[in-house]
Amino acid sequence: MLSKLPSSIRPSLDLQFRRALEPHGDIRRARQLFDEIPEPDIRSWTLLITTYTKRGFPEEALKVYDELRQRKVLPDQLALLSVTKTCATLGNLIKAKGIHQDVIRYGYHCDLLLGNALIDMYGKCKYIQGAKEVFDNLSAKDVISWTSMSSCYVNCKLPREALRIFREMGLNRVRPNPVTLSSILPACSDLKSLNLGREIHGYIIRNGIHDNVYVSSALVDMYASCSSIKQAESVFDSTHQFDYVLCNVIMSAYFSNGQCDKALHVFDQLRKRGTKLNHDSWNSVIGGCMQSGRTDKALQILREMQQSGAKPNKITITSVLPTCIDLGSIRRGAEIHGFIIRRLFLKDETVSTALVLMYAKCGDLELSKRVFYMMPKKDTIAWNTMIIGNSMHGKGEEALMLFHQMVSLGVKPNSVTFTGVLSGCSHSQLVDEGLLIFYSMSKEHGIEPDAEHYSCMVDALSRAGRLEQAYNFIQNMPLKPTASAWGALLGASRVYKNVELARAAGKQLLEIEPENAGNYVLLSNIYEAAKLREEASEIRKLMRERGIIKLPGCSWIQVKDKVHTFVVGDKNNAQTAEIYSFLAEIGEKMKLAGYLPCTDLVGQDLDAEEKEYSLCNHSERLAVAFGILNLDGASSIRVFKNLRICGDCHNAIKYLAKIVGVQIIVRDPLRFHHFKDGLCSCRDFW
Repeated sequence: MLSKLPSSIRPSLDLQFRRALEPHGDIRRARQLFDEIPEPDIRSWTLLITTYTKRGFPEEALKVYDELRQRKVLPDQLALLSVTKTCATLGNLIKAKGIHQDVIRYGYHCDLLLGNALIDMYGKCKYIQGAKEVFDNLSAKDVISWTSMSSCYVNCKLPREALRIFREMGLNRVRPNPVTLSSILPACSDLKSLNLGREIHGYIIRNGIHDNVYVSSALVDMYASCSSIKQAESVFDSTHQFDYVLCNVIMSAYFSNGQCDKALHVFDQLRKRGTKLNHDSWNSVIGGCMQSGRTDKALQILREMQQSGAKPNKITITSVLPTCIDLGSIRRGAEIHGFIIRRLFLKDETVSTALVLMYAKCGDLELSKRVFYMMPKKDTIAWNTMIIGNSMHGKGEEALMLFHQMVSLGVKPNSVTFTGVLSGCSHSQLVDEGLLIFYSMSKEHGIEPDAEHYSCMVDALSRAGRLEQAYNFIQNMPLKPTASAWGALLGASRVYKNVELARAAGKQLLEIEPENAGNYVLLSNIYEAAKLREEASEIRKLMRERGIIKLPGCSWIQVKDKVHTFVVGDKNNAQTAEIYSFLAEIGEKMKLAGYLPCTDLVGQDLDAEEKEYSLCNHSERLAVAFGILNLDGASSIRVFKNLRICGDCHNAIKYLAKIVGVQIIVRDPLRFHHFKDGLCSCRDFW
């Protein structure tokens, strides 16, 4: 037995254990050696806890501490300090409270070092009451105590209280240090308190602390948050250190203020200096490019990140997945999915939820469902994402089923949940089911319907042809009707050819959002279809007088690794001749099958043949034709459009899908249209 080993052998075992705990040692071997020590002293316990925490295994560190207590080993000040820092790393409030009780139980409640660590721990756990209790019970407080307490208030989103503590600190003649200043400046950022931020900046300059990189970073962030980008830039330029932390902050400031090129210049400078970039730098610039609409640049930087040897982490993945949504690139999304599987990120709820959303918005609802049902744990956001995914694909029944399943499992729905499920009811004409859900919101779930929920119900009633009921619903809303509600009624008036209600809805819309070109166009089209040419002309005239310009229609499709974009009448594609030839040829077959071009809404100065040709030039039809010509054995194509799909194109694509024998999926800003066998999933109402 090891316990019977000569005492001369035991020191050798202790030595091996301590060597295994060194920076390049084997932590697993250290644990094995620790278990072989007959009666480890408190120093060995503390070393093991500390090393587990430093190596990124805080859960293991807590297990070691629990084991220490089970063996009735009395922890000393260092052991308690070590496990307090472990709890701070984890942000585990239940364990944190237990550690606090142990500090009191073992008589260390007056210890300043431990008291400061406890305040910091509670701050990381976002538990202000615990931190305040420790702070108030300290007989003596140093600069770390005051700094930790103010930081705790900042972490708990109580910036005014943080500033109050900062002022009390000054009244108690405790001089702030760089950590104090870098932790209190975010309170000024949160409150957009530029004057107070400037006062602190003045103190920093007078006391020669302006060269501290963390203080400078906090100053840059404060000025940027207060929309003083010039002053943020001035602080950055005057700092003698070109540190990646500071660079990350100024890049974020530039991105937030719409100065993408300046942010990219700082990033290039950082790389030219040979500074080793961490994940924060890569993620900052990838996320910033996404925020600025530079999706291609974000993907390019992701490739450069991988080429540099840096491996994307969870934040990188969740930042870059929206690029696949913007470009409709399900292939790239699948590549990222593969990377996620290889890196074992699927256990992370945020990453898995981002994947669910990506597949749904790229048009593959089945893959979206597969990822969702494989998630071991699903929070409210995950359920909402899947409900909304089904809704946007016109699967209202599935959205309802998911909602009831979510509630039955005890997951609490929120406002977004109801927006998703009511939208699903609307798209699938499940009016009565939608009304039941709507009225259950406040009665059963304690959530008062907001303007968005009312708009969903107006949309549901309108789509089902219950226009008068929808109009009355708007009139009786306890809230001021929004553009969404009137827009739903206007859209339904087009479908059901109710000019009077269209006129009423249109009048409201032109007052609520006079800059929205879509309302003018839709109202004008309704009048044109009703042969009310004079009223249609008046709307177009009003549009011109107000300087309202219709956003050009644009459609795109990915073939292999390239995204191809089309605008109306586009002739810039390498296959332009083939596209127009195909459309002319298939057009004859479509007419034989019963297709009749809807030329009513095309300019009146064209003859019938020119009107038909004009319709064939629409961007979505060109993109669909290009996709069909490049099928390469695929059974479906996906096209994305920035504007609502044209009514005639919608009709034409139904015939195209039937004649060619493929499924055509088109995503416009409102929803997905799945065309197959001459039918569309929207049932011709969108």
